[in-house]
Amino acid sequence: MKRRDFIRGAAYLAVGTAAVACGLKRGGRVKDTSETIPAQEQDRSPRPYQPIESARFKLSWEPFELSLIHSFTVSGSSRTTTPDVLVRLEYDGYTGYGEASLPPYLGHTVDSVCKFLSKVDLSSFRDPFRLTEIMDYVNSLSDGDAPAKAAVDIALHDLFGKLMGQPLWRIKGLDPTATPNTSFTIGMDTPENMAAKTKEVEGKYKILKVKLGAGNDLAMIDAIRSVSSLPIAVDVNQGWKDRMKALYEMYALKERGVVLVEQPLPKNNFKDLAWLSERAPLPIFADEAVQNLADLKRISHLYNGVNIKLMKCGGLLEAEKMKAYAKASGLKVMLGCMTETSCAISAAAQISPGVDFADLDGNLLISNDPFEGVKIIDGKITLNNLPGLGLTVAG
Repeated sequence: MKRRDFIRGAAYLAVGTAAVACGLKRGGRVKDTSETIPAQEQDRSPRPYQPIESARFKLSWEPFELSLIHSFTVSGSSRTTTPDVLVRLEYDGYTGYGEASLPPYLGHTVDSVCKFLSKVDLSSFRDPFRLTEIMDYVNSLSDGDAPAKAAVDIALHDLFGKLMGQPLWRIKGLDPTATPNTSFTIGMDTPENMAAKTKEVEGKYKILKVKLGAGNDLAMIDAIRSVSSLPIAVDVNQGWKDRMKALYEMYALKERGVVLVEQPLPKNNFKDLAWLSERAPLPIFADEAVQNLADLKRISHLYNGVNIKLMKCGGLLEAEKMKAYAKASGLKVMLGCMTETSCAISAAAQISPGVDFADLDGNLLISNDPFEGVKIIDGKITLNNLPGLGLTVAG
């Protein structure tokens, strides 16, 4: 059997092992299947995976600038581009892709990502399936650098799926039909321009997301309401400073068809967040307040839900831990994003089945996406059957 065929077949080994183990006679003895398997099928029976000693990881990266279709404005900043670093992880002829998206407010730069990646030495690792072990090493290289770590994690998962010959959602046993609708983000602008942006995407989505916190919040929502009756999620990005104003705004927003509010107050204002959470008529989701699982455990009592982003938490392994903890704690789960290519968006989409909300539209906000991956069909995240993250390089 060819080496790559053996690796591709690894996804089926567990199934084959289970089939042999279940071949019992009435007396409870394991049936000897060797006589019933045709000779030409013998080499396809279950066997342990053996790392390929001659294969080596090769990590490379390249700075890339994302061009936004519209100027993107949130409470406190505005931009027309987003710095990014694209990552390639090669192993035995297969390539996994990853990326680090770097909106300026996160405090990371292209230089800091490249500096971190230059420290990553995977030469001691032989088994590409040991994702946790590899990422434990990557995470040990610094206390921060979450986007750079996410880039490696995403590329590793893409490579893992390609070696298995299966999409990541299938390997994880998730139902691709259980994906949520994604919201589409309308950045801050004049009320007239926000209404126009909303009209541009009419009929494509089932829920909108609107950035607030500039002082004319209700006017912006009313402008959108003049052209759309879709549910709206709002993200204040810590833009409200007074708890009474926040409470008033939330009651007014509920009357206008808003369904949730992200990070209404500064993330470290624990006292006012607790006060607001007890009285708010809408669920409050943590965004800036949560980077990783440790943060979530510390502040979960202040919120009704959490927005999990790969670029903040460091990749899929940490995101899945956060998702499980949130659900066990009774919190709603949203999977979110920065402005990103289809690479990181498709990565997050792989674990989206079963979550309550998704805001995975970052690739839809740029004009120069180098990949094709997950699709949004009638507003719903639609996963494909391609291996790994389901990516193809855009032509």
